[in-house]
Amino acid sequence: MRSLTEIRIGGLARLSSCDWPGQLVATIFCQGCPWACRYCHNPHLIPAKGETQIPWQTVVTFLEARRGLLDGVVFSGGEPTLQPDLERAIKQVKALGFSIGLHTGGPYPGRLAQVLPLVDWVGFDVKAPRKAYDRITGARRSGDKAMRSLRLLLDSGVAYDLRTTVHPDLLSKEELLELAAEVSEVGGKDHRIQKFRPDGCTDEALINSPNVALGIRP
Repeated sequence: MRSLTEIRIGGLARLSSCDWPGQLVATIFCQGCPWACRYCHNPHLIPAKGETQIPWQTVVTFLEARRGLLDGVVFSGGEPTLQPDLERAIKQVKALGFSIGLHTGGPYPGRLAQVLPLVDWVGFDVKAPRKAYDRITGARRSGDKAMRSLRLLLDSGVAYDLRTTVHPDLLSKEELLELAAEVSEVGGKDHRIQKFRPDGCTDEALINSPNVALGIRP
């Protein structure tokens, strides 16, 4: 049986006040994502292997020195649930005394179900109404998986933040209304809309869209 946690890490924010509202945290950016949303502001984290890889033990050593100074640790990405050893990594960080936050879009409901009992808060990215998911993520049946994950989250009782990033060229007003109805139907509360940020995005068409420049919203 292997003794080392195997998790691909493409970045580490040593102090963040925005990745978990109201908490001072370190954020671990896991490498790899099965989806390729055009507006992604961390596109370098989409490939399974990135140019930068931080050893897990380096992260653990850093966190050991921050006990009592940070409120928690957020696993972000990329998509953290892509990592087969995510559960093991979370348990190791939790054993150090940190609260655990998770950012996810829900592409792997089974893995999300495994880690939900271990986390204290989830930032869940609701991409689109179910029928528009494949267009936004570039992955087939992504909407079915995301909605299964959303139901798991809502049934778990874990604190959450439901948010949807909106670029006016990608989602219409009608689709946003449809999405709001779908979220409400499964019991989601306080679903919020966040505007597209060009920072980090590599899609020139979205960045230079006149609708963004004019501040036009769906």
